[in-house]
Amino acid sequence: MTDWYYADAQNQRQGPMPTGELAALHAQGVLRPETLVWREGLAAWTPWRQVMHEVVPPAATAAGAPPMPPPTDEVSPYAPPRAALHDDGAVVAGNHVVYAGFWKRVAASIIDSFVTTFIMWILMIPLFLVVGGGIEAMASVNDGSNVLLSVLYYLASLGIPLVYMAWMHSSSNQATLGKMAVGIKVVRSDGERISFLRGIGRYFAYILSSLLLFIGLIMAGFTERKQALHDFICDTLVVDKHAFTSQPELQRDELGSVAIAILVLAGLFVVGMFALIAIGIAALAAGGWR
Repeated sequence: MTDWYYADAQNQRQGPMPTGELAALHAQGVLRPETLVWREGLAAWTPWRQVMHEVVPPAATAAGAPPMPPPTDEVSPYAPPRAALHDDGAVVAGNHVVYAGFWKRVAASIIDSFVTTFIMWILMIPLFLVVGGGIEAMASVNDGSNVLLSVLYYLASLGIPLVYMAWMHSSSNQATLGKMAVGIKVVRSDGERISFLRGIGRYFAYILSSLLLFIGLIMAGFTERKQALHDFICDTLVVDKHAFTSQPELQRDELGSVAIAILVLAGLFVVGMFALIAIGIAALAAGGWR
């Protein structure tokens, strides 16, 4: 039995449903000629008028639906999607969109934090060696005794993630390495790629979201389109990598193996840290706090 999906008036995916149920929706007038539908075997979401003959007998088609318009080469909002997955600047509108959930975004952020930290130390360690002091120079960053190195360190801590995030989000991939790993990307609310300047603004808005006990970030778990505070400020969405493309049927709601693995490892790390702290406190208590 063939399972079908269709996009409702709010562009939300409905289904799966058997052929008979789809025929009933056609008879009720729910499926219009321009309604996008998909089944296994179709290369992309397709207007109902092009495939209704597979579900509805010709007589019922003529009685229950307006006549099919003649073929045309003019661009229409109901035309079948033509954009390739990574067509530069090409956006397919009108398809169902899967928004990236809170935990998928957390997994991507964990990966990106490792990436930016690695890049920062790759750049800073040679600087410490050139300036002189080696390990002692690194230690002086935390106590502020070496003002120059401290300033450079904090500038790098801010500047490297800023450039990394803005550049990657405005690239053709529309995603950082962490987001690419879990299969999500950043877009404008209409599916378009964000600019580099908007990426810079989004990073500073992200810092704002991190303040006040991370409430701005937690918002992504409760808002309708899973937007955090910085998404609202910068008019952005975090969506599945196949959203706004010619292959929306490839979108997935589930976390995915990479995101699950990252979250499990992060959870084990946190549990391990608490365990070490508990062991340390117990050892101090056993030694009489001497």
